[in-house]
Amino acid sequence: MAKPYGRKTRQKVGEILHIQDRKQALAQLANIPDMQLVGHLFSHFYATDELIRFRSITAMGQLGERLASRHMENARNLMRRLMWNLNDESGGIGWGSAEAMGEIMGRSRALADEYASILFSFLDPKANYIDNPLLQQGILWGVGTCVSAFPGKLTPHLAGLIALFLDAENDTKKAYAVRALADDGSLGADRLPGHILADTQKILLYTGWHFEPTRICDIALTCFPQTGQGSENG
Repeated sequence: MAKPYGRKTRQKVGEILHIQDRKQALAQLANIPDMQLVGHLFSHFYATDELIRFRSITAMGQLGERLASRHMENARNLMRRLMWNLNDESGGIGWGSAEAMGEIMGRSRALADEYASILFSFLDPKANYIDNPLLQQGILWGVGTCVSAFPGKLTPHLAGLIALFLDAENDTKKAYAVRALADDGSLGADRLPGHILADTQKILLYTGWHFEPTRICDIALTCFPQTGQGSENG
């Protein structure tokens, strides 16, 4: 049975995640003890409201960065927990875990250096491939978030695997693949497939605290300001 203070804190976290101002919300979450906050953010990875789910991932990114700056082993334990959630043996589904890995690594170069290859390996059939379509979508988002902070991390082999998703029937998955390749600098403007440049289908793109309707062709063209160069901001 959950302790009363645990239920109260979880409710408070949920209320904070509904605050419309990102800076204000993250500042309030930072006032909650880290080891309490981590479990409550995990619970919101399963929120039925996708915006709240993504906001909890953003908050987990801030928490991971804070842990890395204070006690790296605690940050590593968090990364290991996220990885375990994506393991079949965990008994769970792992919703939000790949996205959170990418968000954390996008904020911490040290953690990116240690764990980026593991996140990327989830797309590689010769490594730790995950074939769940919804989890693949989250992995693509996580990869894109990581490489937007540290372009050039994708190997040619992995960039080729991601490029396969440019033909995905799912528009969101296709958009996340475009974002990942463009932000890494692996797909210059002069090398974009014609069907991507002409794709006016809109998706709801999460932009750090809100969703914005965005055309796939616009994601491709705004991810890198110069031909063949990745954007550091994504």
